[in-house]
Amino acid sequence: MITHEENELLCRVQGDAPMGQLMRRHWTPVCLAEEVAEPDGAPVKARVFGESLVVYRDSDGNVGVLDEHCPHRGASLALGRNEDGGLRCLYHGWKMDTEGNVLEMVSEPAASGFAEKLKHKAYPVKEWGGMIWAYFGQAETTPEFVPPPWAPTAQTRVSIAKVWVPCNWAQILEGAIDSAHSSSLHSSDMVPARVSSAEATENNWLRPSTDKAPRMQVENTGYGFRYAALRRPIVNAAANEYVRSTVFVAPGTVLIPPNNLYNVANVNVPMDDTNTSFYFIAWGAPGHTPETQTWRKFLRQTVGVDLDERYRPLRTIENDFWQDRQAMKAGNFTGITGFPNQDVAMWLTMGPIADRTKDRLGASDLAVVAFRRQMIDAVRQFREGAAAIGTGEDTVSTAVCAFQAIVPKTTDWRDYAAQPVWGPAGQAVDSSYVVDQR
Repeated sequence: MITHEENELLCRVQGDAPMGQLMRRHWTPVCLAEEVAEPDGAPVKARVFGESLVVYRDSDGNVGVLDEHCPHRGASLALGRNEDGGLRCLYHGWKMDTEGNVLEMVSEPAASGFAEKLKHKAYPVKEWGGMIWAYFGQAETTPEFVPPPWAPTAQTRVSIAKVWVPCNWAQILEGAIDSAHSSSLHSSDMVPARVSSAEATENNWLRPSTDKAPRMQVENTGYGFRYAALRRPIVNAAANEYVRSTVFVAPGTVLIPPNNLYNVANVNVPMDDTNTSFYFIAWGAPGHTPETQTWRKFLRQTVGVDLDERYRPLRTIENDFWQDRQAMKAGNFTGITGFPNQDVAMWLTMGPIADRTKDRLGASDLAVVAFRRQMIDAVRQFREGAAAIGTGEDTVSTAVCAFQAIVPKTTDWRDYAAQPVWGPAGQAVDSSYVVDQR
C-alpha cells in the first residue's frame, strides 16, 4: 500500500510534476513513423506530458515535432499547409521549419526583421524502430539517442500496435509487469500445452505450465529491474522450473518474455495525467516476426475495426468491451477478444488514476511493489538533484532482454544466458528458442 501523496508523485506528469520532468530526460516516442510517412503530407496531432504537439514530414523527408499552436496567435498548426520545406499556419501564413525557425511572416513587413527574432518551440527528433522520437528536456543537454532493446538494429523487424488508452500510464505499466494475471485474464489466449517452451500459433500463445500462482523474484538494476515468475512446468516438475523473466526499463518500457518466434515489448507514453499512448511491439528476425498488419489483427488492434482513426478503442466501458457472455458459457474466460483488450478493460475499470491506497497486495504482486518503490524513490532523488533513473551510465544496453525457458531447479535464473529470439537457420541462439525448420 502507498499513500495518496506517493500515488500522486508516481502518476502525475504534467507541467512541473517531478515524474514528468524525470521522463523528459529520456528520448520519448511521439507517434508512429507511418502516421507521417508522406513528405508534405498531412501533419498529425500528438500529446506528450500534457503538451499538445504537431508532427510533420517536410519536403525533404525531415520530421518536425513542434508545439501545436502557432507562436503568432495560437491557431492550430495541425490544420496548416505542409509545403516547400515548412508548415504554414492558415490564419496569417506564418511558416515554420522542422527546427522551429520562422521562415516567413507574410502578414508582416519584409523589412521588419521580426521573423529572425522569433523561434517556435521545436524538439530534437530521431526516427527509429518505426517511431518518431523527441527529446523534451532542455535542448542544450540532449543526450545521444541510443536504440532501445526492442529495436537494436535497423535490420530488426519491428511491428507495432498503437492504442490510445484513457487512463494513467502507471496502471498500464503495472499490468505489463504483472506476470500472475496472465494465467487468469489471458488463460483463453495463453494456453497451457505440452510444449518445450512458449510457442506462438496463428491464434494462441502456448505455454508449458498450468501453474497460476508463480513465485516471484526481483533483481534491481540501474535502468530499472528484471524479475522472474517461477512456475511448475507440465513435464518433469520435480527437477525443473518454468521461468518467465520480464524486464522493466524505466521510465515506461517493459520487455515481455518471448515465444519461440519473436520477442515482445510494450512502451507506455503519458499523453497527460489520464491518457496514455500504449505501444505493443513484436520484434525480431524478419522471417519470423509477424508483419505489422498481421500483428494488429492477431491483437484485435486494427484501425477501422477495433480502433477509430485516432487509435481510440471502440470497445469501451459503455459497451462492456464487446464482452460475449455466450462465449464465456462455452468456456472462454473473459468473453473479450484480443488479449490487449482484456488488459484495457481492467485498466479502465480502475478509473482514470488508480487509487493505490486501497490495494491489498499479495505475494504475486512483488514486481508491482518493486516498480512503485523504485520509481517513487527515483523521482524523490531526482527532485533532490540526482540524475534521472536509466540515464548516463545506467542507460539500458541493447543486450538486455527478457526470456522464458524450462531450466533445472539448480539453475539460478539471474545467471541464465538469455538472448533475444532471432531464429534464422545457422545463427547461434539458445536451444529453447530454435525454430523448427522441418
